[in-house]
Amino acid sequence: MLLELSISDFAIFEQATLQFSDGLNVLTGETGAGKSILLDALGAVLGARVSTDLVRTGSRSALVEAAFSPADRDLGRLQDVATGFGVDLSPDESLILSREILASGRSIARVNGRLLTAGALASIGSVLVDIHGQSDHLAILRTSEQLNLLDRFAGTGPLRNSIGELVRAWRETGNALSELGKGERERAQRVDLLRYQIEEIDAIGPTPGEDGALVQERDLLRSADRLETDARAAFALLSGDDGDVEGVVAGLREVSGLTREIAALDARSETFLERANDLLVLTEDLMRELRDYADSLESDEQRLQMVEDRIDGLNTLKRKYGESLEAVIAYRDQAELELEYLNSSSFDAETLRQELVRQADDISHKGQKLSNARTSSASELGKRIELAIADLNMGNAEVRVEVSQRDDANGIDLPPADRRVHVDETGLDHVQFLIAPNRGEALKPLARIASGGETARLMLAIKSILSEADLTPTLVFDEIDVGVGGRSGQVVGEKLRDIATKHQVVVVTHLPQIAAFAETHLKIEKHERSGRTISTVKSLDSHGREVELAAMLDGTPVSAASLTNARAMIARVAQQAH
Repeated sequence: MLLELSISDFAIFEQATLQFSDGLNVLTGETGAGKSILLDALGAVLGARVSTDLVRTGSRSALVEAAFSPADRDLGRLQDVATGFGVDLSPDESLILSREILASGRSIARVNGRLLTAGALASIGSVLVDIHGQSDHLAILRTSEQLNLLDRFAGTGPLRNSIGELVRAWRETGNALSELGKGERERAQRVDLLRYQIEEIDAIGPTPGEDGALVQERDLLRSADRLETDARAAFALLSGDDGDVEGVVAGLREVSGLTREIAALDARSETFLERANDLLVLTEDLMRELRDYADSLESDEQRLQMVEDRIDGLNTLKRKYGESLEAVIAYRDQAELELEYLNSSSFDAETLRQELVRQADDISHKGQKLSNARTSSASELGKRIELAIADLNMGNAEVRVEVSQRDDANGIDLPPADRRVHVDETGLDHVQFLIAPNRGEALKPLARIASGGETARLMLAIKSILSEADLTPTLVFDEIDVGVGGRSGQVVGEKLRDIATKHQVVVVTHLPQIAAFAETHLKIEKHERSGRTISTVKSLDSHGREVELAAMLDGTPVSAASLTNARAMIARVAQQAH
């Protein structure tokens, strides 16, 4: 339930706070006083699109805040929506929505102080309030809205949503099949290319880091002869095998003997002997390793050619598919994934055709189920509208809610008749409200015969019927009395009062016959202050209500007769309530 609406620097409102009660809340005031602007403010805080023109001239921003107290029946739905946006709700706390509209063009939305997008605000607001604007009654003239109203009455929303998902999937499959036909040549060419690339890479079979190791081996094979020659020459110098000079090892052995004799005579020189022996051991080890190294070296032209050929193959892969072997391997894996996708059922025309038939059968089956539910409820809705029309003094009208299907060569087969019908995300049906304002006249589409006042009252009649199933706690009607005279105002007020037994109702009206039913009456007035126009809101007590209704009846200044009439009107409503 809407508890309070507070606005600052919004259009002609400098500062205003409106407090609402359960039941029927009425807003009255002279034309242009700002009644509809207040509803614009409510729409803004509920996430509607806003214009910077709504920021009061000279102000940096406009601020709108709304406080709600969710009823137990609404808390579950509201919590589900709010949780999706990271907002936690408590049944013991009010829910505060706010919207700041900056003159610079941006807006800032908050829920319980948490920053959210305007879209999130609208999602949460849609659970709380349903605003029926001045021109919304014209929506009932559209067959699409008539279909929506029937589905709300019949409670077929979940089934309709399920069909909508099926139809979207069916269209996607059809589009895929169509595109497959258009791009078959390109797909086949791509498949051939991917296969060739994968086979080329697999034929060489690179491994990460392999190229670096092969380059080292190639360089070694290219230098094998020189390396062997140098190693044997170094061995000869150490061993003395070249015959020209005494080998280094022989010299170190002689040095070792001499240092042993020195150490025997002078204990201080023992380190000479140790170091000489170390040099001898190290040199002997080096000599043996040089000999073994030279023996291991062998010029292998066949192996060299194999290594060079593989390096060339790896370099070819890197030129084509990546700067490194790791990149080449990654390209190959990605190509394999793409090839699997192109060869999958998504590109299998026969599989797609079978899927298209299966989806069409599902749509046909569920579509007929939905049509049957709509047809079953259409008769009852028509009768209920007829009764509501009679209650609203619109005469003894006849109403029929017609559910039909339209032929469409590109649609869905509808058994058992050999017929193909139009389908969209709402199902297979075309719904139209037909009305004969007077019994015995021909039924005609609503759009062809209803006046503005009739459509407004007809929408109110349907709202009253749907209010029993409508879960939105607060319903707002902006000038529902458009085109309604004083005689019908009484019954419109009664109908709004009936709706207010199940919902909180907020009504903007010019008719005292409707205002007399108010449980909370708010008056909007326009003044001039310091050369500027401002609007204010005042909550009326019982005497204030009498004066306001008298002014609405007979203008100002209020006469004693009009005041008497106003009191009688309020008393009559109070008596009816009991």
